Amino acid sequence: MKVSAHPSGPPGESSVQFRLRSSYQPRGDQPAAIEQLVRGIDAGDKHQVLLGVTGSGKTFTMAKVIEAVNRPALVLAHNKTLAAQLYHEFKNFFPDNAVEYFVSYYDFYQPEAYVPSADVYIEKEATINDELDKLRMSATRSLFERRDVIIVASVSCIYGLGSPEAYYGMLVMLEKGQHTSREALLRRFVDIQYDRSEDLRRGTFRVRGDMIEIYPTYEDNGYRFEMWGEQIDAIRQIDPLTGEVRAGQEDLTRVPIYPKTHYVMPTEQRERAIVTIYEELEWWKKELERAGKFVEAQRLTQRTLFDIEMMRTIGYCHGVENYSRHLSGRLPGEAPPTLLHGVVPDRRRQPDPLVVLLQLTLARDFLLLAHPGVPRFGRARKVRQVEIRRRDQPRDRAPATWAVGDRRVA
Repeated sequence: MKVSAHPSGPPGESSVQFRLRSSYQPRGDQPAAIEQLVRGIDAGDKHQVLLGVTGSGKTFTMAKVIEAVNRPALVLAHNKTLAAQLYHEFKNFFPDNAVEYFVSYYDFYQPEAYVPSADVYIEKEATINDELDKLRMSATRSLFERRDVIIVASVSCIYGLGSPEAYYGMLVMLEKGQHTSREALLRRFVDIQYDRSEDLRRGTFRVRGDMIEIYPTYEDNGYRFEMWGEQIDAIRQIDPLTGEVRAGQEDLTRVPIYPKTHYVMPTEQRERAIVTIYEELEWWKKELERAGKFVEAQRLTQRTLFDIEMMRTIGYCHGVENYSRHLSGRLPGEAPPTLLHGVVPDRRRQPDPLVVLLQLTLARDFLLLAHPGVPRFGRARKVRQVEIRRRDQPRDRAPATWAVGDRRVA
């Protein structure tokens, strides 16, 4: 009997060690640098700097440090190209560990805008890269399942995601022999925002009699659940394109199915969020009318009520991230959940992770500039949205500041 590759314990309980696979050996100044960096980490030094010219082996040096301290690591690069190069290098160094890639998944992005003088609203337009979306979902999945994780990320990692507690709470864990009806299983897949389709595509499931197949968003494999009455009789890993069962994966005992998106939550939590959205809408509508902005108030009410209806009907709406504060239950101005929430462990049980900034001056500048408080990143447009479109939502889902991120990982 084959057991699925997913750990059975709770997140953070994996005891797998980092093992560097390379024919290279430290040379020149590398052994001394590795020793000093490891000593500084063990001593609790908050910041260390590794200097070296291009081609001097800094990536290999950091890989040796990660192996020595055996801690999860976030490697932060200032652009996608450098991040992709580092991802492939770390993937080759640590083939037995989880090396993930987390960058912006947009191929094209035009932000929403509103011109009150003409009552013209321009919808947000974006093209999402399916492969990058898969890699992002895989990164967050790995953070929940294991501690031997290296995530190579861009500035995208400081932007808000959905609540990690709600995301993990909606996890569907399925086991061979588990008693559940076919209809109940289908409802659970719909609750975590998977779509039913005859063509098995990423983020969908299909039903053929007592056989249910699903294609998770975070991997290249599909899963087939064969029902016998109200019991899962068999679980198999399949090729989602051909439907063939993967060799050696014919009889799995347990498979977790994570939600399709990061912005998923239970119905009760969504209804509580809708109540607070209504309350804020009423308050802000009165403020706009008091200021004589009746067109803006009408537009705000129309759009918000439409979004609420969509959330109640299908569980989400276009631009659901605008309501992230309500959905996650945060206070106004409170920092949004980001990838760092998953990287930073429960300190009662786990050591601090490593955060590696590549090309420090450039990376730090990009992190500082990513915040909408800097004019070049559209602060005026955000302020306009705050005034007439989404109340304080754009500001509340803004990326974490350098100070917030530094506190979170320090």
